[in-house]
Amino acid sequence: MQQDPTADAATADAAAQAELVARARAWLAEDPDAETREELAGLIEAGDTAALADRFSGTLQFGTAGLRGELGAGPMRMNRAVVIRAAAGLAAYLKSKGEAGGLVVVGYDARHKSADFARDTAAVMTGAGLRAAVLPRPLPTPVLAFAIRHLGAVAGVEVTASHNPPRDNGYKVYLGDGSQIVPPADGEIAAEIDAVGALADVARPESGWDTLGEDVLTAYLTRTDAVLTPGTARTAQTVYTAMHGVGKDVLLAAFERAGFPAPTLVAEQAEPDPDFPTVAFPNPEEPGAMDLAFATARRAAPDVVIANDPDADRCAVAVPDASAEAGWRMLRGDEVGALLADHLVRKGAEGVFAESIVSSSLLGRIAEAAGAGYEETLTGFKWIARVEGLRYGYEEALGYCVDPGGVRDKDGITAALLVAELASELKEQGRTLADRLDELAVTHGLHATDQLSVRVTDLTVIATAMRRLREQPPAELAGLTVASAEDLTKGTDTLPPTDGLRYHLEGAYTARVIVRPSGTEPKLKCYLEVVVPVAAQSELADARTRATEVLTALKHDLAAAAGI
Repeated sequence: MQQDPTADAATADAAAQAELVARARAWLAEDPDAETREELAGLIEAGDTAALADRFSGTLQFGTAGLRGELGAGPMRMNRAVVIRAAAGLAAYLKSKGEAGGLVVVGYDARHKSADFARDTAAVMTGAGLRAAVLPRPLPTPVLAFAIRHLGAVAGVEVTASHNPPRDNGYKVYLGDGSQIVPPADGEIAAEIDAVGALADVARPESGWDTLGEDVLTAYLTRTDAVLTPGTARTAQTVYTAMHGVGKDVLLAAFERAGFPAPTLVAEQAEPDPDFPTVAFPNPEEPGAMDLAFATARRAAPDVVIANDPDADRCAVAVPDASAEAGWRMLRGDEVGALLADHLVRKGAEGVFAESIVSSSLLGRIAEAAGAGYEETLTGFKWIARVEGLRYGYEEALGYCVDPGGVRDKDGITAALLVAELASELKEQGRTLADRLDELAVTHGLHATDQLSVRVTDLTVIATAMRRLREQPPAELAGLTVASAEDLTKGTDTLPPTDGLRYHLEGAYTARVIVRPSGTEPKLKCYLEVVVPVAAQSELADARTRATEVLTALKHDLAAAAGI
């Protein structure tokens, strides 16, 4: 008797759906959170297999960025069950490395569930025989990074999704050197997480860990004093936005200690709010995110606008610009990175200046001219912070490490202090940050950067674009010849393998393009740079026009080559 394929398919589909519901019910039975239990029970009762499949199609992958994802029920969401397993895996990893009884410091931001995830982590560490200490309240990520080394901890955890949308949260892990984890630690921790059994078997006492006092914050603030040069001008007037995050109180305290005028706050964004009601994305780089800051600046007429992202590890800077629609122009991360590097060089800073490969090559020119060391790393401060002899490191995504002896990570508070010091010194000379950028362009050439960033809902779009570029590499972009094309999955003489492509272009100008998937968001990112020689200040306007034309053409041609 011939089988009916349609009936067979229906039977298989029914079996798959039954198995999906069974997995959801098993998860529900051990979920410790009333909110996500209610969410999951509702989906099961409604028979919403599409939503269940979305939550149970796999597990959030623990990597060098730790965990990050949308809040909700199931293994593909950020929730207490996922965090407890992550904490148990981290505890097992630390004990396997001989750190039983060691201290783990836990920090958290003001996002939804952050305090719950921090308490769960402290409970799991305590139950595993380690010692745990939780920061006294929601504080910037740099305070946690500082506290690890200050307290002699063996590891640290920061519960934050940084500048991700409101629906997200995350789990960032540091080891005892105060740096974020890198391979092979991430894989070893992930393996320990996978080995965690039933949640009921994970000991979670209701007490036994410490809640740190204000002295740890005082110690961090004391350390910020070392960022500035004694006796420098402290006159710059600032407008500041915390972007609904946790930076305000710490930044204000740091500015007061340093003797700067109190910043004018963007009132609508000053207090922590996990819903981020005034922005589509709580990231100073996103369109519209700085509109309220610019409106405040038009009223207050400061010398500079400074913004932190929600966990205050990034620092954005804007300067007056009569030609801009808002009257203010956001500086690119590469511009701020160059300004801070040049400022430190002028203050006599010694050591290695480092940046990620996607950042502007201008830093290398500045370091070479100063006789300082220079190093490129893979993307992320987990790599930059590990550079031997590091004095200063930055990444184009608004991240700056200006005091690696205090915080081995990006720090938006100390970066803001250094920006304010530089702005003050220039103000005393009748000059501005924009003037200093002009001088750097004349000295080293105009290094103009831009980014083509494509946000996707289907991750296969990114994989397809990368495959297309590898199989059909462009020979020319923006009228410039592709002089070299590197597939970074193979690594280089100085870099370990990573999923990315790098093109060096030659012709009327030199240029560079790097294409890589984002490590924290569903984006394909393309980093563009063109260098236009400038012999005199009078040539700058024309050089900028030409650079903009080349960058625009690069975007167009690269998008066509990638099929995006």
